[in-house]
Amino acid sequence: MSTTKKKQGRTRAQESSSAIERMYITMRHLFNRGFYKPMGVSGETLREALLLLRPEIYGSIGEEKAELEGLLYVIDRLPQGIEECTFINLTSDEGYANSHFKTIVPPKRRRNCYRIDDEQMNIEITRGRSEIYDILTHLTFLFVESHKISKRVIIDEDGSTVRDWQKLENAVLNKQKLSQKEREIAITHTANILGRTFNELTVAYPKFATESQPERLLHIVYWLGKLAIEETINNTKRTITFSPVLRERLGHHIHGEVWADTIKSTLHKNGLLERPIHIISANMHSVMNSLFAKGVLKANEAKKDIFQTYEALSDSNNGALRSKVEKSALQNGMIYIPDTSGTNIDVQIFDTDKIDFSKTDFKYLEEAKENKAVIFVMDYAFGEQAYETLDELLKPVTVNDEDIHLNVKSISIMGKAGILEGGKGDVMIPTAHIFEGTADNYPFKNELSKNDLLDCGVSVYEGTMVTVLGTSLQNKEILKFFKNSTWNVIGLEMEGAHYQKAIQAASKVRKNINEDVKVRYAYYASDNPLETGSTLASGGLGTSGVKPTYVITRKILEQIFNS
Repeated sequence: MSTTKKKQGRTRAQESSSAIERMYITMRHLFNRGFYKPMGVSGETLREALLLLRPEIYGSIGEEKAELEGLLYVIDRLPQGIEECTFINLTSDEGYANSHFKTIVPPKRRRNCYRIDDEQMNIEITRGRSEIYDILTHLTFLFVESHKISKRVIIDEDGSTVRDWQKLENAVLNKQKLSQKEREIAITHTANILGRTFNELTVAYPKFATESQPERLLHIVYWLGKLAIEETINNTKRTITFSPVLRERLGHHIHGEVWADTIKSTLHKNGLLERPIHIISANMHSVMNSLFAKGVLKANEAKKDIFQTYEALSDSNNGALRSKVEKSALQNGMIYIPDTSGTNIDVQIFDTDKIDFSKTDFKYLEEAKENKAVIFVMDYAFGEQAYETLDELLKPVTVNDEDIHLNVKSISIMGKAGILEGGKGDVMIPTAHIFEGTADNYPFKNELSKNDLLDCGVSVYEGTMVTVLGTSLQNKEILKFFKNSTWNVIGLEMEGAHYQKAIQAASKVRKNINEDVKVRYAYYASDNPLETGSTLASGGLGTSGVKPTYVITRKILEQIFNS
């Protein structure tokens, strides 16, 4: 009995794995081709693979009823108004920023988008292939959902529609503000169209609303359905195109090179080029707050548990407190380099020689100033972009016709990841990264270990991490296989293998940096994709992410200062 059960489970995992591989190859093929119609023949492989995979994040994509949490997740990562567009054009950075077009930035993904006219949306790709996979998967989901809507509302070949659809159309096209009564009537009709309950829609409604579009959910459902009806009745298919410049530039590290050159010239200008450098990939607040928050706060604040202080600093309402810390940092050796290269990766450089450690939480480290280390913090990269940026950064810099190799002592990566055992806010310490869809694996000696973090009040897991092509491509079966097989996977993220590839190339093969560079990786759990209700679509970490973030940051800083 158990063997047959095991076989079935394994085959679903194998199916999923090959579906991911098919999506990967198809997306590259469509990109090379230059355009495709997601709901036409050219988009069929992508649609079929996504429906076979049924990723956790997209919930009920395989069922007749519409998926609301998945829809919210996707809409937050795409530009406002995308549901109205028949033509979606992925471009490189081609100068739209200097035009009259208004820049639209999605709330949960930093990317510049431009609404060209009623029918066309341009999305600027500056972060490499992973960003293209991300967008194409989200759009495929969106279009599959839109056809569910059209199937439920079209009555015959001439395009006659059900009464619910006509009522929704009236509510959306009526420019007046809706009263509570009118809104509830519209929700009733929409719930019917989506195959969801009135209650489910009432709960979801405010999550979609924005200040400029309080009735946004109705708007999204209407336009998705309208374009799907037009595709079905008139055969006017939505089209995704890739601009010629994007196809020519992709993979050439154009943005990464500009980014790295800016940083190296800043280090040179400030006389820091030949000092010992410790690179940290993290967010833009935890290192700065760990070093400067204590010295800035009033005496009564400083008596509080330091983690409460970090929580207060993470609260979006405490802008004044945050700018105070930042001001202090800038006066005491921090250099901030906002990104202008298009990588969307900002940078902070800390000259430890200028930090007064007696005012920090690391008082005992005053003697650590002797080696005058420079701490270099870069914001999170996105997928394959991690290789591009780190690879460019670790290359030698030419000053007065002489190649200067950076004296990189350590590289620490702190990131968010999905956890397979444990819950939101727990910590994962990887011993190796495996690349999804292949058997490519990158073992390394991690300077951080489970023992380093045992007494810090969060659960810690140690094992292998899998680097995935996209967070929105995972389902329970494939994750269970990772977890229960001898790969011993504890979590999944998108950058680890890419960072490690760049570190290994620079230190072991190209000899651009010290061969014995110290490497640290630690992740905190943003979600547990195996637990229903704890996937990424269930919302952010809130304050539960503060503790693990700072626990890891402080441990990294202690190791740097004690090295």
